[in-house]
Amino acid sequence: MAFDARGQRVLITGASSGIGAALAERLASQGAIVGICARREDRLGEVLERCRVHSPESRMWVCDLADPAAVDSLAVRALDELGGVDVLVNNAGIPRRKHVRELDAATVDAVMRINYSSPVQLTLAVLPQMLARGSGRIVNVSSVAATLSSPGEAAYDASKAALSVFSEAMALDLWDSGIKVLIVYPGVVDTELFTIPDNDPLQPGIDKIPVEELVDGVIAGLAADALEVYVPEWFKEVAARKAADVGGFLAGSAAWIRQHEEA
Repeated sequence: MAFDARGQRVLITGASSGIGAALAERLASQGAIVGICARREDRLGEVLERCRVHSPESRMWVCDLADPAAVDSLAVRALDELGGVDVLVNNAGIPRRKHVRELDAATVDAVMRINYSSPVQLTLAVLPQMLARGSGRIVNVSSVAATLSSPGEAAYDASKAALSVFSEAMALDLWDSGIKVLIVYPGVVDTELFTIPDNDPLQPGIDKIPVEELVDGVIAGLAADALEVYVPEWFKEVAARKAADVGGFLAGSAAWIRQHEEA
């Protein structure tokens, strides 16, 4: 079931910049009708204008995914105005890089709401029409942090891990339904996500990848009917090494952190 974007109705969250914006523009250029949402109306409007150059029927909705009622409303409007959703891309997310000593329960809840609960809620809202049609794609943007337990990002790591495991279980439940699930594991992508105020700085020595490289990986994953895609791909080997020896991996990570703190 090779992926052809032409005529596909694609709903993408977190599309006012970064990964979501680039993916929306790429799919629109390939003939998809994209529906994009985010909180920032001005930035979202600029992305929509670029999408409509290729796909005039594309549209946008301003939405705060922290509000469960707003998520329900988004699903209703998207299904109605697009006439259905063939591809759902749950991309919106927040980092909240905080050392566990500085974390509080409210921050953890806020991260889980945006990164896990809202994409699950939106997925469950659009899933019935996919099931009725017998086809659909659900793309959940996780993170290598979900598999590597990145230091200083406990809340973020956990939220993305929850999304990944939900996605895997959902893929099993939908195995013979005609609906495909793709879990995307980006490394550190060069977006404004890593310059948002009230977040600890990244560890030194971490290379960022261009947004277009991540978009290439998503498109390739869709074309291959893949369950998961790591970008860069070598992160998959790192995740496998960690799974084989979690204690050894964490000890090595701790040593690496100490080395860079002392440098």
